[in-house]
Amino acid sequence: MRVGTNIAIGCAAFALAATAAAQNVKVTFLGTHAGELCSRDRATVFEDPSGLRILYDAGQSVLGGDDPRLGTIHVVLVSHAHGDHIGDSKLKAQGAGTCDAPEVVSAAPNSTSGEIAAAKNAALVMVGPMANFLGKKVDAIKGKPTANCAQSNDVMTAPFAAPCVAGVNLGGARIVKLGDGKTVEITVVPASHDSTVPRALLSEEERKHLEADNVSLQLGQPTGYVIRFSNGLTAYLTGDTGMFAEMKTTMNEFHHVNLVELNLGYSALNAQAAAYIVNDMVKPVSVILSHVNEGATSGGKAKPGTHTSDFMALVKNRPVYLGLSGKTMEFDGAGKCVTGC
Repeated sequence: MRVGTNIAIGCAAFALAATAAAQNVKVTFLGTHAGELCSRDRATVFEDPSGLRILYDAGQSVLGGDDPRLGTIHVVLVSHAHGDHIGDSKLKAQGAGTCDAPEVVSAAPNSTSGEIAAAKNAALVMVGPMANFLGKKVDAIKGKPTANCAQSNDVMTAPFAAPCVAGVNLGGARIVKLGDGKTVEITVVPASHDSTVPRALLSEEERKHLEADNVSLQLGQPTGYVIRFSNGLTAYLTGDTGMFAEMKTTMNEFHHVNLVELNLGYSALNAQAAAYIVNDMVKPVSVILSHVNEGATSGGKAKPGTHTSDFMALVKNRPVYLGLSGKTMEFDGAGKCVTGC
């Protein structure tokens, strides 16, 4: 009887652990060099417990629409139109070049974001001008117009039969679910940055028109995202941004963000300002560090003397996780990393 009881208790514990794991959000980083955080790394895949998979800022660290690491993608997010986010180049091969200077090739005229949306029949969820721009790239790849995403009672249901456009205004949201699963809310929030598109992605006529003055087109406002997942996790994806006062009121006081994926890059945000955002303004439970614009790690550990290590030393009372390529982390609804930490 005692043996049977022990087996029953063990099975129950295993079932409870499996149930808990099924309620976590999985976060996977697609960088240029496996196990490291490198200068061009941007792409992150979020998988809701329902199975809905969201790609954030494909950028230049993917191989394009056929990158085998992508798997199924239902939603494509792009924070702004700079080439390292929309993807004017793509990785030549996994591990090509160095962590500081990965080897890339042109992704013009379609961009990695356009290629992936076309290949995966994904919804383009971003500010309207950029969604429309990438929709035209998908048109060219697929050979037919890209429609607006269908909605029922303001909810879009994946998987989608074809790529689609879901433009959203700053401060607005799109609600997505997979099949009969629970919904995920994606809100577009401000960023203090720029959103000019690389001229290489423009039509020849438009490119020639702009080259004379060495300017390009702005594809709407630069943005970040707040994603409220079905398990309660609320993640703030900062995009490229400087510090701005609304981070406290919007991300902390209104959205109650408990996870931040923070872009660190000294042209927009230095270590001291980034740490102030985390410690005093947004105050998340956990922080993921990405977009560091340097070969930040060796053997998966932050190198001393880097901007990355400077930032990590300044963050107080919360863990900072490095977005190491190929690594999958799992977060519970409270913003705590529970697996792959």
